[in-house]
Amino acid sequence: MANALTNTEFNFKGQKSVYHGKVRDVYNINDEKLVMVATDRISAFDVILPEGIPFKGQILNQIAAKFLDATTDICPNWKLATPDPMVSVGVMCKGFPVEMIVRGYLCGSAWRAYKSGVREICGVKLPEGMKENQKFPEPIITPTTKGEIGTHDEDISKEEILKQGLATPEEYALLEKYTLALFKRGTEIAEKRGLILVDTKYEFGTHNGTIYLMDEIHTPDSSRYFYKDGYQERFEKGEPQKQLSKEFVREWLMDNGFQGKEGQKVPEMTPAIVESITNRYVELYEHITGEKFVKEEGVDIAARIEKNVADYLAK
Repeated sequence: MANALTNTEFNFKGQKSVYHGKVRDVYNINDEKLVMVATDRISAFDVILPEGIPFKGQILNQIAAKFLDATTDICPNWKLATPDPMVSVGVMCKGFPVEMIVRGYLCGSAWRAYKSGVREICGVKLPEGMKENQKFPEPIITPTTKGEIGTHDEDISKEEILKQGLATPEEYALLEKYTLALFKRGTEIAEKRGLILVDTKYEFGTHNGTIYLMDEIHTPDSSRYFYKDGYQERFEKGEPQKQLSKEFVREWLMDNGFQGKEGQKVPEMTPAIVESITNRYVELYEHITGEKFVKEEGVDIAARIEKNVADYLAK
């Protein structure tokens, strides 16, 4: 089986600190640049799962890089270069402590809440009589707080964000504008590939007083996609949608009695399960980009990254 990179401990020239997130390891270079390594770790229900998924980091990094490049006309973003298949380097931003989640359809956690009787999410009122996977009349924004590692992200309303001073009214207006414009672009690109962009999240920060799009964009970790073909038929029959996202991992965990709650144990991730998750990620890459995925195999991943990043920083 292919190797998975689940842990990094690099020491790059000018490195001031490192932050190990759920999936990414972020290296601060001279308080100017960030080297973001997309590892093969996988998380669900805010828990890092015990096995890494080969090629997942490469897939996420390369999809994000393509979408960052395809949206520079909408808003500035943090990316400067991708010196390695698993690495992006960009400008250091001061992140807003909220994630901008935008939903075009009622599904996932929003559907679970709706089914239990909830009719307002993050201050957004939801119409009565909706069904699972139904399209909203217009996309809705349902932000969450950005929790520290090991803590759950919490839903938050626009009013609460402003009240807590997490963004100024002017900043928040721009975050909303960028979020909806990016979602529209992502929807258009997905449609050309026979997919529906169902929901996604964006993270923003400021650099020299300007708001930048940060982190990943339109990857299977941050987004949910349905296949367009058969969507309407499945919806009308009340059948589950065929989807490309990390939701299948969550569903597998829930089917095996795990939802990240205290006392619950992560089910065994057999080599067959791990390989099936890799295959689903490759499938999404090829669908969303329209390109064949080229696996970077047979190398010492950490050594390759170290060399590629060092060469880039030396320029």
